[in-house]
Amino acid sequence: MTAKPSVLVTRRWPAAVEAQLQERYNVALNIGDQPMTPAEIRAALKTHDAVLPTVTDKLTAEALDVGASKARILANYGVGYSHICEASARNLDMTVTNTPDVLSECTADLAMTLLLMVARRAGEGEREAREGRWTGWRPTHLVGTKVSGKTLGIVGYGRIGQEMARRAHHGFGMEILVQNRSRIAPEVLAQCNARQVDSLEDLLPKCDFVSLHCPGGADNRHLINSRRLDLMKQDAFLINTARGEVIDEFALAQSLMFDMIGGAALDVFDGEPRINPTLVQCDNLVMLPHLGSATREAREAMGFRVLDNLEDFFAGRDPRDRVI
Repeated sequence: MTAKPSVLVTRRWPAAVEAQLQERYNVALNIGDQPMTPAEIRAALKTHDAVLPTVTDKLTAEALDVGASKARILANYGVGYSHICEASARNLDMTVTNTPDVLSECTADLAMTLLLMVARRAGEGEREAREGRWTGWRPTHLVGTKVSGKTLGIVGYGRIGQEMARRAHHGFGMEILVQNRSRIAPEVLAQCNARQVDSLEDLLPKCDFVSLHCPGGADNRHLINSRRLDLMKQDAFLINTARGEVIDEFALAQSLMFDMIGGAALDVFDGEPRINPTLVQCDNLVMLPHLGSATREAREAMGFRVLDNLEDFFAGRDPRDRVI
């Protein structure tokens, strides 16, 4: 009987997924649930047939600097893979997969949650009520911004961006503007009566809300910088459920503190879990700890998608979600 492939899982996954992994493979689990060091990742690559990383694992050139890797696949748990050094993975002739589709709805739900929270000052209100500072209803108290019928700009019109547009347009009657690095098919735009513009410079001045759904990585680092924040309306709001590095957080803090924009809502941070202390001081900012896909349904489905990719790989088939 052929020995089961050996698989290392870098963080704790939903119990239902871990159980299936253990049925099919010789599995090493990260019981401590702490991010692995580069040295630990290198050791795992030398001793296992597959390594299953998450966004919290920095698979840098240093971490992938192994003379010879026993592992032939990095089956990533998550959509984004900018935490994996692509050049090093290619140099090792490594297959890299991700988990698209299954988290799109839940991440869009959370982006809509953030949009509503920042528009209606829910974070400020929750803090006030919890801290015992509420003095009662009054006509001028925590007055926010109406969402229905406003213009939403979506940066990155992939699966999650399209789900966000669906919620905003069909649920709240919002007008949808889209900026994407490639042309979107007219029939896809038509689903939400969306209009594509050529650049961020075209998009930002026209929007009451801007929601980021673009990839992270070096190409998009500080895509939203001081110059582009200055193009936003003074009462507009910025929402980010993409990657922290897409925003220049110092520039954002400046814009928030000087009321250059209406507010912002972030689920992701540059260098998370560390949060820029300047951001914490901004009352007109809603912050959540990277909860985009944090539903039981989405997190289990992500794990099962990894299992599908592993099954394809070890059966000699090209995995359905191969990205490298």
